[in-house]
Amino acid sequence: MTDFRYVIRDLTTEGEQVDALVAGLDDAGWDLPTPAAGWTVKHQIAHLSFIFKIAGLSAAEPQKFAELAKSSMARGFDAAVNAALDDYLGDPNEVLLSRWRSERDTGIKALAAVPADQVVPWLVNPLPPAILACAGMMELFAHGQDVADALGVRPERTDRLAYLVGFAVRVRDFGYEARGLTPPEQEFRFEITSPSGQLWTFGPEDSRQRVTGSAEDFCLLVTRRRHRDDLDVRAEGALADQWLDIAQAYRGPAGEGRSPGQFGR
Repeated sequence: MTDFRYVIRDLTTEGEQVDALVAGLDDAGWDLPTPAAGWTVKHQIAHLSFIFKIAGLSAAEPQKFAELAKSSMARGFDAAVNAALDDYLGDPNEVLLSRWRSERDTGIKALAAVPADQVVPWLVNPLPPAILACAGMMELFAHGQDVADALGVRPERTDRLAYLVGFAVRVRDFGYEARGLTPPEQEFRFEITSPSGQLWTFGPEDSRQRVTGSAEDFCLLVTRRRHRDDLDVRAEGALADQWLDIAQAYRGPAGEGRSPGQFGR
């Protein structure tokens, strides 16, 4: 996450991969149910389109974003996002596809135009544009996985997962905060193996609380797209083990997650 140019480049590529999942779908494909209860493929793309729209707004028109965020937070961000979906779901599928492409590209270009040493407003705290781009990677991974599950395909995973892994470590405490729990003071050690076989490490080497495993499975865990029992992610230490139950790389309610054995290993 140190070179902003690479973050933007890889965010663009990840967006194109999600786009490729839906580019050739017929109406029946857009209407397929995804593992997120009540959400079809169309819901997933509508959500992503809105997220990139407001990310672009935060970068290019921060005052407008602040006004939107203030009204959204007053009724809860999740409620605001769900309400925004209505503006997309009424569109014909080909129109939604066009909006998704336009709002995605516009949002990424707006982030890229912000100097790397500045911050942009976001829902709780201002963020450097690189960190907001990493949050975008998380959104693409999570909702892209839902689309892939609906279509019965497995996305190609690369070392671009580094941004999501690093982001999830950075926001380790979101799972505690979502449940009204006090995060532990102890730092965790994370040792995550990339798709290419590299070892990505975070935290003190001598920590007794350790999380290890594959990068893809770690990302599936922190986006709550698979149950921990079905993943190659392990914990040493009681606190780390508890964290595997509550890990999430996004603010707000955790959602139902996935059931053990729902997808298998």
